[in-house]
Amino acid sequence: MDSKFTCSWLARNPVPFLVLMVTLCPAQTALRGFSSASASREQSIEQKFKAIPSPAEERRQHRIFTAEPHLAGSERNNKLARYVADEWNKQGLEDVVIHEYDVYTTFPKSASLEMVAPVHYKATLREAPYDADPDTKNPRVSGAWTGMSISGEVTAPVVYAHSGNPEDYDLLRKHGIDVKGKIVLVRYSNPYSYRGFKALTAQREGAAAMLVYSDPAEDGYKKGQVFPKGPWGPETHIQRGAITYDFMVPGDPTTPGWASVPGAKHIPISEAVSAPKIMALPLSWHDAKPLLENMGGPAAPTDWQGGLPFLYHLGGQKVQVHLKIEMDNSIKPNYVVEGRIRGSEFPDELVVLGNHRDAWVFGGVDPSSGTASMMEMTRAFGQLLKQGIRPRRTLVVCSWDGEEVGLTGSTEWGEQYVDNLRKNAVAYLNVDSSTSGPDFQGSAVASLAPMLVETSHSLQDPGGKSLYEAWRATTARRKGEEKEAGKVTDDDLADTRIGSGSDHTVFLNFVGMPVIGLQFDGPYGVYHSMYDDFYWVNHIGDPGYRYHTLMSQLWGVLGLRLANADLLPFDFANYAMNLREFVKDLSKGKDMSQLDLKPVLEGINDFEAAGRKLDESAERALASGKLDSKSADEINHGMMQVERNWLNPDGIPGRPWFKHILYGARFTYAHLELPGLTEAVEKGDWPVAKQQAEILQKALEKNTRLLNELNADLAE
Repeated sequence: MDSKFTCSWLARNPVPFLVLMVTLCPAQTALRGFSSASASREQSIEQKFKAIPSPAEERRQHRIFTAEPHLAGSERNNKLARYVADEWNKQGLEDVVIHEYDVYTTFPKSASLEMVAPVHYKATLREAPYDADPDTKNPRVSGAWTGMSISGEVTAPVVYAHSGNPEDYDLLRKHGIDVKGKIVLVRYSNPYSYRGFKALTAQREGAAAMLVYSDPAEDGYKKGQVFPKGPWGPETHIQRGAITYDFMVPGDPTTPGWASVPGAKHIPISEAVSAPKIMALPLSWHDAKPLLENMGGPAAPTDWQGGLPFLYHLGGQKVQVHLKIEMDNSIKPNYVVEGRIRGSEFPDELVVLGNHRDAWVFGGVDPSSGTASMMEMTRAFGQLLKQGIRPRRTLVVCSWDGEEVGLTGSTEWGEQYVDNLRKNAVAYLNVDSSTSGPDFQGSAVASLAPMLVETSHSLQDPGGKSLYEAWRATTARRKGEEKEAGKVTDDDLADTRIGSGSDHTVFLNFVGMPVIGLQFDGPYGVYHSMYDDFYWVNHIGDPGYRYHTLMSQLWGVLGLRLANADLLPFDFANYAMNLREFVKDLSKGKDMSQLDLKPVLEGINDFEAAGRKLDESAERALASGKLDSKSADEINHGMMQVERNWLNPDGIPGRPWFKHILYGARFTYAHLELPGLTEAVEKGDWPVAKQQAEILQKALEKNTRLLNELNADLAE
């Protein structure tokens, strides 16, 4: 049979022929960072690994994690921690341990919302059940609530504040509307901003409380067919979520910068900069509609109008509501599960892979699709180990807790082991949600982006193409170039502009580890709602669990390549080219006459030249087959130091926890390159901008010297 035809056919019929597919589909002939002999060995290992994950097992694991709501700190989520540990022991993972962290945890007690004028309406604050999906009738599903809201009670007028961003309040002021002491009603998207930034903005504006609702223009019927027949949110869907100010300090708000291990010092919550000081409650559009249609006041601008069938107004006086929220916000234990496959040659060198376990309700996509993929990946690692196949470096796999509250478990673990990680960690590979559809999205620091693209050639997409070809097609479609896919280059594939909002944050921004993020996307309008569940994934998101299985394969293969490489597959010349783009974007459309960036650009040129020389020396050394293990380890440890050298111990001005000078995040979670420098330029604070440019220049010089030293060692 023709191998190309066979691979395409088998990809469309994956369950009975999965093993045959990965056997027949052609392998790559060369791998970055591997000698010829090592590459052959690695490809053989990868073929064995890829044959193990099973769609049936993905589905079985997924059902275990989606059977009940499992909020961070809840009894169910704690039981799942023990389940993960038990499974990993059975699968053959080593050094399995459950870490306890005593963290500021958030639970709802009660919430009520009533419109008292001009008409009476009592909000349901619940999601409607559907006969098609028995899980929607589970009595343990909570009503509407927002993590980290404060408790309180208020009766006040309501103002419609669009997306709740600073510019929205500027427009309200132009209409003579002051939100101080009032309740602001904001929507989730248009444009997107993290709900915590909306809460901080409302708090700064003096609002008494914030209501945040899902408008059908963003994730409901205006997008397409709604649950249970389609992927979009139905009338009563509620997007829960936390409003933690973790763009200032992630993790436990009461232990900023150190781990909340039992017995650790905790600062008073009143002193915690990441703890909100405002009441907040999410609403479905079902409960927001009566408020919006009675609002009164000036008509909202055209771009503030939403998907409901009436004209939106700004309000401010006519609609009055009574809001009461009771929360249980207190110190409680969270649990991180860690398991390892110890390295055969370099056991101290660590490749870390992680997914968070906690969910707002069932977490069908977020995070349980990722958790199911993780459990199948670890089963495959365990099977290899039972066959006598052990990686050269240690694989560390973690099930994080408390991500939804404030990136909590990963941050505490990272803070606890920061010294060892800075010394020995190769990279962190994050999967939050595994799949909500078929479109692959991969992100990576620029030094690992080529390795991610290379790896995509070796896997089959269920659509019949290689993952690489499917990724190119998805990228072309997003760029609006379906008919001109040739315009999409490999440099366009991996997203090298990395923000926050998931568990990679501590590793990149605090520890200084290279990171990769993986996800398959599709239409997904039930985020953080009850309807994000087992039914949604089975009928809409990934019927047959084919992309769950592909994620297990991709995630594991990336881990194995980093664990087994002779020379770590970093591409520092590519990093330099990205840095040049970062500086170009910083300068775009701005008067930069008060800041001389020529020394920075010259430093980037020198760093790029050193990176290219190191690449050439590495290729020659690997091709010769004469690179001894001791020399390779010294080179690898040097390359691992490059990412650490991008750290500024003093951190970003105003946000000292965030220490990476190339990567950061805006308060909206959006990516922010050269964060200290960019924020200073945007504020017109030229003395600080000059200082930040000098810090960047010195880091470039330090890393250029390091690469030149490594090149000299390789060339000997």
